[in-house]
Amino acid sequence: MRFGSIGLPLEGISTRLTIARAAETTVEGKETARILDHLAKLGPHLGLSGHHRIVVHEAIPDHAGLGSGTQLALAVSAALRTLHGLPFDVSADAVFLGRGTRSGIGVAAFEEGGLILDAGKGSRDQTPTVISRQHFPEEWRAILVFDGCAQGIHGEAEISAFRELPSFPATSSAAICRHVLMGIMPALIEKDILAFGDAVTAIQREVGNYFAPAQGGLFTSPAVEATLTQLAAAGAVGIGQSSWGPTGFAFAASQAAAERIIAAARPEAGTTIRILGGRNGGAKIIRSVTPPRFAMEHERHN
Repeated sequence: MRFGSIGLPLEGISTRLTIARAAETTVEGKETARILDHLAKLGPHLGLSGHHRIVVHEAIPDHAGLGSGTQLALAVSAALRTLHGLPFDVSADAVFLGRGTRSGIGVAAFEEGGLILDAGKGSRDQTPTVISRQHFPEEWRAILVFDGCAQGIHGEAEISAFRELPSFPATSSAAICRHVLMGIMPALIEKDILAFGDAVTAIQREVGNYFAPAQGGLFTSPAVEATLTQLAAAGAVGIGQSSWGPTGFAFAASQAAAERIIAAARPEAGTTIRILGGRNGGAKIIRSVTPPRFAMEHERHN
């Protein structure tokens, strides 16, 4: 197994779209090229004919470490399947569209929420196996830090980075497994946010040190890192970066605690901060009979 991962879908960061039959295929809103490509592939794959009109009402920022590509692809496939009365096959559609090649968090989060742990990519052509889902405490909050002037490594640069980096050290892998099994998991059950935060920060240190040569340091964005340092000094726990970044994150025990932390910190210029709750459910699907259409909303994870 390779690329084991852990992640959490969040409330408040959404991909929302509607779909309906149409005289010709059109896409309104963001991500037009991607959606047209997905439609062109999925139509023959699902045995569908005819045209569709898709309206994108909201899209997760791309290349920010929030899994926007996976959520968009699965939203389109779920939309088509729902509109035409076909059963869901999220994992198979993800593989067909080239998603979930390393992390299974985005695919699993689309199906069901909570804090998700997958075992990494195996030898078979399928998405990584989910081995644990834990309910994320309703009162806890994630604090996201964005850098609108930076992007995480993606595309060919990401492929090249994985090719050039050395093998992940066995000692680091063992340390991460220990922090997950004996830190994060029991802390969630016991609702011990300090222990949870210590484990998350330790994992970030192991992963950040490994990817530092490719991303320029423990974090992709120096501005995000500086803001996270301020948040940690003000009481935030579980300091880390989502995927390749640049988005960073931290945690607080409640909405009020998160607001106090942000008020006491001095964010770096160019960064923005949002407070979000964890999501313990999957994608939302709304069906309307007249006119026939499909609407979905999905929140993405760290």
